Amino acid sequence: MDVALQARAEQLAEEFADQASTAADINGLMRLMMKSALERMLNTEMDVHLGRRPAASAATVEVLRSDAPASNQPASGEPAGSAKRSPNRRNGRSHKTVQGDLGELTLTTPRDRDGTFEPLVIPKHQRRVPGFDEKILALYAKGMTTRDIQDIVAELYGVEVSPALISEITADLDAEVTAWRTRPLANTWPIVYFDGIVVNVRGANSQVSQHTVFVALGVNLEGRKELIGLWLGENEGAKFWLGCLTDLKNRGLGDILIACIDGLPGFTEAIHAAYPEAKVQLCIVHLVRAALRYVSMQDSKAVVADLKKIYEAGTAIEAEQALDAFAQAWNAKYPTIAKMWRAKWANIITLFDYPPAIRRAIYTTNAIESVNSVIRKFTRNRKIYPNEESALKIVYMAIREASRRWTMPIRHWKQALNYFAILFEGRVPEDLTR
Repeated sequence: MDVALQARAEQLAEEFADQASTAADINGLMRLMMKSALERMLNTEMDVHLGRRPAASAATVEVLRSDAPASNQPASGEPAGSAKRSPNRRNGRSHKTVQGDLGELTLTTPRDRDGTFEPLVIPKHQRRVPGFDEKILALYAKGMTTRDIQDIVAELYGVEVSPALISEITADLDAEVTAWRTRPLANTWPIVYFDGIVVNVRGANSQVSQHTVFVALGVNLEGRKELIGLWLGENEGAKFWLGCLTDLKNRGLGDILIACIDGLPGFTEAIHAAYPEAKVQLCIVHLVRAALRYVSMQDSKAVVADLKKIYEAGTAIEAEQALDAFAQAWNAKYPTIAKMWRAKWANIITLFDYPPAIRRAIYTTNAIESVNSVIRKFTRNRKIYPNEESALKIVYMAIREASRRWTMPIRHWKQALNYFAILFEGRVPEDLTR
């Protein structure tokens, strides 16, 4: 914080302490200060609009009015800081009540004779102080119901918000979610993880059914993670997966080097249809979990230990030998496991084409599982979503929250990228590997 600003803040705090004896008193003083500050800013904006104050000297609105019409700026050749007076005049004031973190504020807003004044600090028709909507959205993102949000806002801020207002605020998300889901993508993504979580959605006939929120997490050419796809489906299958992949292609994603999936039925075939050159790697963690469904509790540790010998082998040949040993040890009790692994073997051993650093990145979908854990954290308060749009908005906000932590590339990414450039010759831009 600026030293002068900090000193002023301390002075104000001292003045508040002298005039207040309770937290309610402090809140009242802050409301008065907020009201006064906003009204001063509105008046400054009006002065700039009418040319009675040079825009360059109006510090309170300088940034806000960066896109102001040229008529409010000094004409070419005029001295800096000069203002061109307008025949327009002030025309009284109007009053409106806005809602904010400190409660309701009744503001006196200046008007002009021509009716051309468009305030930016509190725009026309806006009934909420900037930042208030974010508070509502934060509560909404936590999976709280409209009633929960009403109660919390009333308790914390002393503001009564209607269900219609909450719907209005959250409805603004629709355009943002649509823009995010349809944004253009880069052509080449070295690694893309695919996974999904199940949510309950109420349909048009009021019946509740399970839907899968399907997400695609990409690792770009710089080694950074980015959520690139979000879909909601009730009936999964090859046709649904192919639709998701076609969406990625239509948005510009032309090439995937390695697709990491959890073995969803029909998905491998869909990937091969949409991206014929992509390598498919099944998530080992999901395979182990699937195997344990057939295993008794007392045998689970031993089975996991023997499965680990397979996917941690040095080569594909050694892995196959370990699978043979596993079958010999466990087929008498659990014949389904080795049979299941052999059926999917071609997409299990993809990882053995790469050095250990890359293997750790692709043999499990842990990267996307961490995203799913954030989504579950945001969605666990909502047992049932009223519609598909509501479910998508909540998941989008969870993704937005999770992505704030993705500031660093994958470890040893440069070495991995050079390896990809050799293995997938011509598919990785050469200038990125230097």
